[in-house]
Amino acid sequence: MRVAAGQFAVTPDWPTNARTCVSLMQQAAMAQAALLVLPEALLARDDNDPDMSVKSAQGLDGGFLRLLLDESRLNTMTTVLTVHVPTTSGRAANTLVVLRAGEIIAQYQKLHLYDAFNIQESKRVDAGHALPPLVDIDGMKIGLMTCYDLRFPEIALAHALQGADVLVLPTAWVRGPLKEHHWSTLLAARALDTTCYIIAAGECGNKNIGQSRIIDPLGVTLAGAGFAEQLIYADLERGFLQQVREQLPVLKNRRFAPPQLM
Repeated sequence: MRVAAGQFAVTPDWPTNARTCVSLMQQAAMAQAALLVLPEALLARDDNDPDMSVKSAQGLDGGFLRLLLDESRLNTMTTVLTVHVPTTSGRAANTLVVLRAGEIIAQYQKLHLYDAFNIQESKRVDAGHALPPLVDIDGMKIGLMTCYDLRFPEIALAHALQGADVLVLPTAWVRGPLKEHHWSTLLAARALDTTCYIIAAGECGNKNIGQSRIIDPLGVTLAGAGFAEQLIYADLERGFLQQVREQLPVLKNRRFAPPQLM
């Protein structure tokens, strides 16, 4: 299964960001990707206004997603990204959506909010309370995660124990001391914890690192991006996944009960 991860710098203007997403969707579909993962919080971002993502929140029937859904009707590719959806006055949910054939086939409200490194996502964002079901793409089961979720092995493991073969991760990984090291280490660790492929799309720009990655079940980077706008590809192989799980049966060898997320 060919997969793609796309990254770009989100602007304060949502129509501009929507057009960029559509362009990346067109390129990935032309390359015959079955799955495209885009970054986190794609409606709008302003380096001078940390609340812009929430202020720009739209409903799932808003103009931003309508443009992306119109594009998704043109092929069978599945696209994953996150947007902020209004909840109560002045607040929103960081919502992952899965698009296919002009429909939202799954959604997930981010469980772990980024209250770390002097940032407080929970100030304006409401946390989710449940994992979504796995999504099937060409016979492979896909588990859904968002950014800061990467630091919590329980969520990746819960997906794997439910049968996930692939974990997808839209992100806006904030720059800072050792943050790139954390990013690469955690991606490899979650792949090894679960013996899953990982597709992580990271927003680039002045405040975020970019560095989208596609990782195999042994923690090896199959494709990686730098700091600029880029679209990367890799081919995931079910036979290789099965081989890894036979040689490294960590999911079968576990001695502890499955993690309880809530």
